[in-house]
Order: sequence, then C-alpha cells, then structure tokens
Amino acid sequence: MIIFGTKGYLYQLAILTLVCGQCGNPAAHTLRKRVTKFTLFFVPLFPISTKYLTQCTFCGAEQKVTEEQAEQLQARRANGDGGQTYGQTQQQHRF
Repeated sequence: MIIFGTKGYLYQLAILTLVCGQCGNPAAHTLRKRVTKFTLFFVPLFPISTKYLTQCTFCGAEQKVTEEQAEQLQARRANGDGGQTYGQTQQQHRF
C-alpha cells in the first residue's frame, strides 16, 4: 500500500501599505507565498505549485501577483518604501 497526496504551506513574506483594488482604502496588505508539495508517506518531497498573493487587512480581498511582482514588492519593502506599489493608484482630492 502506497500513501501519497499533497500538503500546502503558507509563508508570509512581507507586510506592505498599499491601496486596495477592491475597497479602495490605503491599508496594510500581507504578501504571501503558497506552496503545494507532493507527499509520499506523509513526507513532503517536492513542490508542485507556487502562488503569490496579497491580502488586504481591511476588507480581506486577495489578489494574485506574479513572482516578479512579489520580488519587486519585497525589494521596495527592504528599501523602506512601503507606499502604494500595487493595486489602484490613490487619487488626490483637491478642495
């Protein structure tokens, strides 16, 4: 008898301040990496899928990003620029 399957792993890469594409609020977003690995006898062997996403902490909306976009977001975070780097641009209101 052979027991096999998959197991998911979720890694939090960064927390960024971005403008949400769903609710439009400038809020903290978590940048996450989701890796699914093939398991044999409950031992994870190799990754079969990797996905990157951001999640708004205000409304909970998730948005998929590419690996390149995730690297750019992490680089901006490392440089101290946690401003609006992804999603909708924030409009300035003049009164």
